[in-house]
Amino acid sequence: MRAERAGQYILQKLTQELPPHFTYHNANHTLDVHNAALTIARAEGVNEAETDLLLAAAWYHDAGYLEGITDHEEVSCRITKQYLPEFGYNDKEIAIIRSMIRATRLPQAPQNHVEQILADADLDYLGRTDFAVISEKLYTELKHLGAVTNAEDWDKKQVKFLQEHQYFTKTSINTRQAQKELNLAEIKARLHLHEK
Repeated sequence: MRAERAGQYILQKLTQELPPHFTYHNANHTLDVHNAALTIARAEGVNEAETDLLLAAAWYHDAGYLEGITDHEEVSCRITKQYLPEFGYNDKEIAIIRSMIRATRLPQAPQNHVEQILADADLDYLGRTDFAVISEKLYTELKHLGAVTNAEDWDKKQVKFLQEHQYFTKTSINTRQAQKELNLAEIKARLHLHEK
């Protein structure tokens, strides 16, 4: 599959070129989103051609971090136009891939089924049992960037984010929503202890 070849290329760049302070937005996150997108696509019955485009979008959705954090989705889109033709993608396919990447921009507003899948895959961890471990990596990254000040501030931001977030696909709603609510309850309980 073309997406796998294109993916290995960008994964190597992310591994070798991303600054170490990207403890969340790195090759591991990209691999995680790819795997989640593939799982959701299979469960949702997406055909092979659409799955190929979806996986290319998953591989490249955060490639923009190679150049910095500002408007990284648009930078990722530019990178797809630069590299994906080398792996056999035409302009029409790249336009679809770019649209999927834009669907991961927060707040998420996917316009079709494959965009919904990528949006759900990007935030799949919110509804998993490894949420706390992954969330800690994001906290470390954001603290380094000055976007959060301390653990309590981070917990408050996470509560707001989890409350406002929604999964779009039936698969993610059925397999991730319940655990997401448990993860939210755990953070709320921790905040409640801080307030005492």
